[in-house]
Amino acid sequence: MIIRLGKWNENELKLQFPYDEHLIQQVRRLSQRRWEPQARVWLVPYTLRMIEEMLHMFADLRFEVESALLEECALLREYMDKQQTERVTTKTIDLETSQWGAWTEKQLVYELKLRGYSLKTIRSYCGQVKRFYSFYTANRGTAVHEIVRKYSYYLLSQQRSASYVNQAISAIKFYLEHVCGQVGEKPLYVRPKKENKLPNVLSQAEVIRILKHVTNRKHRAILSLTYSSGLRVSEVVRLRWTDFDPERRTLRVRQGKGKKDRLTVLSETAYEIFQQYFQAEQPKGQWLFPGQTPGSHLTERTVQKVFEKALQNSQIAKEVTLHSLRHSFATHLLEGGTDIRYIQELLGHKRLQTTEIYTHVAIKDVRRIQSPLDRMDFDAEK
Repeated sequence: MIIRLGKWNENELKLQFPYDEHLIQQVRRLSQRRWEPQARVWLVPYTLRMIEEMLHMFADLRFEVESALLEECALLREYMDKQQTERVTTKTIDLETSQWGAWTEKQLVYELKLRGYSLKTIRSYCGQVKRFYSFYTANRGTAVHEIVRKYSYYLLSQQRSASYVNQAISAIKFYLEHVCGQVGEKPLYVRPKKENKLPNVLSQAEVIRILKHVTNRKHRAILSLTYSSGLRVSEVVRLRWTDFDPERRTLRVRQGKGKKDRLTVLSETAYEIFQQYFQAEQPKGQWLFPGQTPGSHLTERTVQKVFEKALQNSQIAKEVTLHSLRHSFATHLLEGGTDIRYIQELLGHKRLQTTEIYTHVAIKDVRRIQSPLDRMDFDAEK
């Protein structure tokens, strides 16, 4: 028996299942449940307690959860992941005879989770392999050991960036090796040369201008901490009260990129802005910046939209994103004389070469150099 679970509205969930008298009697034991005759669904309160009650009551049944609800509720994601892992076997897939679908995707997700890949990487890899299958389906006559190279050329001809193509190759390589159990002659993985692009950064005056155009206490606290501590968006939305150490002026980042913990600087100004928000709104639960769904944190996309709106209101024309606050943090530290190895630690970079990119955008030494035009006797008004 399958129970379909989805959102009815912001306060209620809907349950749908084939008619079964025993199951109906079980649903009637749920607190505050009600029957919606027109839609022919059962409605229950959208709370963590109710979700836990249902998962316990229907532990022997299979749930199908709408994607929107699954995205919002961490408890349901964990339950579905566990349910999925229990159903997956280690059977390998033959690329030449297979199609992309629920089964092949489950095998890929299983192998990725087994190796500790993040949820974001899992989603990216699944999307990349799905697109690869579309290309492979249209080119079934091509030998397996040649198809990846042809697909790389196809992506580049579609004006895809080198980083995008490299991620696609990594995803396909993982799929072929760990899901298809590829042996013998392997595809020729030709990776395009990485582009050396400098990050776009904001000046300190521009950062202040953006923050001044954020009136919502919660949003201002988020952007202030993102800049002042050099955080990624995935890190700031998952902050907890125990991560702050105001005495030592440090902020703990738990399981950042690469599943690494690190300490970064805690700005006194940003901490004061955060306290104003915290005292005014008193957020409940484990997350400092909770989302609309009980038990969940604010989504990364919501924070990105907050930054985009503030950027628009401040009338700054630079092509920057929320991540530019992190780039600006590193650049401003470097221009202020902070040793690059300290900056590497604060950002959580594994390699110093990654941090050295900021030496190319910092203007600490560039400002001391006089352009040869300024040394000439030239009147700009003539």
